[in-house]
Amino acid sequence: MFERILLIGYGTMASAMLEGWLASGLEPERFAVYNPRPKPVPHGVAFTTTLHGGSFDAVVLAVKPQVLEEVVRDAEPLAGPRTTVISVLAGIDLATLAAGFPRAEGIVRLMPNLAVAIGKSPNLLIARGLDAWKRAALTELADRLGSAEWIEEESQFDIVTALTGCGPGFVYRFTDVLARSATEMGIEAALADRLAKHMVAGAGALAVSSPLSPQMLARRVASPGGMTQAGFDVLDEREALRTLMERCLAAAIARGRELSPTAG
Repeated sequence: MFERILLIGYGTMASAMLEGWLASGLEPERFAVYNPRPKPVPHGVAFTTTLHGGSFDAVVLAVKPQVLEEVVRDAEPLAGPRTTVISVLAGIDLATLAAGFPRAEGIVRLMPNLAVAIGKSPNLLIARGLDAWKRAALTELADRLGSAEWIEEESQFDIVTALTGCGPGFVYRFTDVLARSATEMGIEAALADRLAKHMVAGAGALAVSSPLSPQMLARRVASPGGMTQAGFDVLDEREALRTLMERCLAAAIARGRELSPTAG
């Protein structure tokens, strides 16, 4: 159903999404990329530095939220009554997108993370104007990048964005700090980096495949009076870790809401 897809903007996220779609088996000829400055794209993918006429089943907005108004002015003529507009812009709600693309058949907010490049991202979706067939087609398109996770209340979108969109950044920072801490205690830096990465990869894979919750898995790692429990005692002192993560998520959510044109 989405035979012709235009990506507007080709930064880190858009390029990762395209990489994931191509790796899943979609043909490069189905895609076109617009970016104001020339950038290399995979072989077979059309590229342009100017938005002009064309017929597309889906237009993916992957620009900075601050330039949305300018992009809408140039892109709206491409979003006709058979086109679905898919936005990966943080903080831009469905009403704002619908006002910018009044002729589009459907409006979708999609929030992936960088794991789309390897088909491992949870991809959050909320939409208006989609019939059952288009919703199923969009689910299939998102599943190619990992898994499609639909939500029905837009008020929750910033919260889940902070969890799954920003969350990988928090995990990477934790992994980096863990490795650097080990280095400062005497392990060679490259070794500490490799061990930390593989540890996180294994722990994540087990968490996804296990029927147990992360809380239960953590309990399985720790034995009473053991090394892991000694570390937990530090993380749990005055609920330090929980408080820190709540502050991280709250800050990300607040920033997402600030990016909305309707903020304030």
